[in-house]
Amino acid sequence: MALQCGIVGLPNVGKSTLFNCLSNAKAQAANFPFCTIEPNIGVITVPDERLTKLTELVKPQKVVPNTIEIVDIAGLVKGASKGEGLGNQFLGNIRATNAIIHVLRCFDDGNVIHVDGSVDPIRDKEIIDTELQLKDLDTVLKRVQKVEKMAKTDKDAKRTFDILTIVKAHLEAGQSVRTAQITEDDFIFIEELSLLTAKPVLYVCNVDEASVITGNRYVDLVKDAVKTEKAEVLIISAKIESEIAELEDFEERTVFLEDLGLTESGVAKLIVAAYRLLDLYTYFTAGVQEVRAWTITKGFTAPQAAGVIHSDFEKGFIRAEVIKYNDFVTLGSENACKDAGKLGVEGKTYVVEDGDIMHFRFNV
Repeated sequence: MALQCGIVGLPNVGKSTLFNCLSNAKAQAANFPFCTIEPNIGVITVPDERLTKLTELVKPQKVVPNTIEIVDIAGLVKGASKGEGLGNQFLGNIRATNAIIHVLRCFDDGNVIHVDGSVDPIRDKEIIDTELQLKDLDTVLKRVQKVEKMAKTDKDAKRTFDILTIVKAHLEAGQSVRTAQITEDDFIFIEELSLLTAKPVLYVCNVDEASVITGNRYVDLVKDAVKTEKAEVLIISAKIESEIAELEDFEERTVFLEDLGLTESGVAKLIVAAYRLLDLYTYFTAGVQEVRAWTITKGFTAPQAAGVIHSDFEKGFIRAEVIKYNDFVTLGSENACKDAGKLGVEGKTYVVEDGDIMHFRFNV
């Protein structure tokens, strides 16, 4: 399951620094690889201690973690919805992502000039929100014109038109689609539009070193401003992350973090938060040839989870053999779990839980 998050933010808020830290994530933690697909796209693994533990126990020939694509959305400035700053190109890049990481400047530094002359994360947020909302409004208006006549005779078109009317009014009021009062069933009718402000968002408050643990007044303003958005707020110091990235030795990085009162890097927290943002689960397959993490959406049944490996697994699904992660770690192996009666046999209605270790039986 390809997962892609786009990083947005105004110039000089720390967005590029953060992306560069992600691009150097291989130097920040064991088994934390990064590769470049294009100049502004990188693929990075999702840190998961469970995968590490399973690898220690099984000792497989190969280990495959979950991954996220991080896209640096450059050129997003005021007027982007009308094409300013290569806006159309980069708004198109955002449309292709699953979630948005919105970086906000929450630190004072006279040496780093803000594009608008002062530090105001709420103003910065509203600038980007407005550009995304205007682009969405343009998309919605075009679709309204297309379905309005059809709505008089077609039931589905009528429902689509009604939903679009609600969304249109919401956008015109300066609100993002993700806060509109529409149900998940309703949203299906407009899902194909890939509306920018319907995407889940993670607000990253880029702070100074002194504020990295408790935050500051700017962070408090951001938290208050987004409290109705069902969004997550993460505190990171891009400056600290860049210093961590320069340390080649794992022990040095660990000591550096401990001296700051941190247990993990901000980059690691960001990756995990981005993964969590989309309400995703991980299940594992574990054997001597390969230990692998698989990404599924929360609520997937066993056949759907099998389909992530291969569509034939879902079509020919017979049953799933399931071991809970804690049981596997406690007992130490699949055979020990079988002997202890900790291997469950589940059918088509089984809803996969985060951390399940699974083996599928299917007909070809």
